Amino acid sequence: MIRVGDRVSVLDEPISGVVTSIQENEVTIESEDGFDLTFSIRELVKEESSTIITPSYEEVQKNLQYKEVFKKRPKKTIIKVKERNLPPMEVDLHIHKLVKSTKGMSNYDMVNLQIDTAKRQLDFAIKKRIPRIVFIHGVGQGVLKEELTYLFSRYDNLRISDADYKRYGLGAMEVYIIQNPR
Repeated sequence: MIRVGDRVSVLDEPISGVVTSIQENEVTIESEDGFDLTFSIRELVKEESSTIITPSYEEVQKNLQYKEVFKKRPKKTIIKVKERNLPPMEVDLHIHKLVKSTKGMSNYDMVNLQIDTAKRQLDFAIKKRIPRIVFIHGVGQGVLKEELTYLFSRYDNLRISDADYKRYGLGAMEVYIIQNPR
C-alpha cells in the first residue's frame, strides 16, 4: 500500500521520487530532480527503506588486511618433464663398439650383427615405451643406413628422420615411436 511520503519508483522508467498526493488511482510524486509527475498507482513500486552503511577507510583497510592473512597461498606448480624433452636413447652401431675384434668376420657378418643389435634395441625401446632412439650408423658407403631404413619400414608406428646434424653429423638417424596410434 502506497501512502503520502513513501519513496517509490516507476516501473519501466528510471524515475523515482516521494509521493506528494494520491487521488483515486493516480499518484503524484516529486522526482529527485524536483518535478511533480503523475502516474497510475499500477505503474509505481514502493521502495523499501534501507539505510546504506558506508564503512570508514580504517574499517576497509582492517578488513583487507584480515583477508590477506587468511588468503590461501598459491599452490606450487609441479613441473613434469615432458617425454618429448627427454634426451633420446642412443645406440651406437659402429662395429668396434659392438665387438672387441673383427678378425674372421666378413662384411656380411658385421652388417648382420649391426642390424640384429638395432632390431633388439628397437624392440626394447618399444617394450619400455621409450619415445625416441638415435641410431648412430656412421657415414661409410651407406649400406648400413639402407639396411636400417628397410628394417624400420617393416614396423608400424615409427617415424624416421635424420638425427640432429650439429650433434651427430650425417651418420645418424632418429626413430620416433608413436605410442598411441589412432
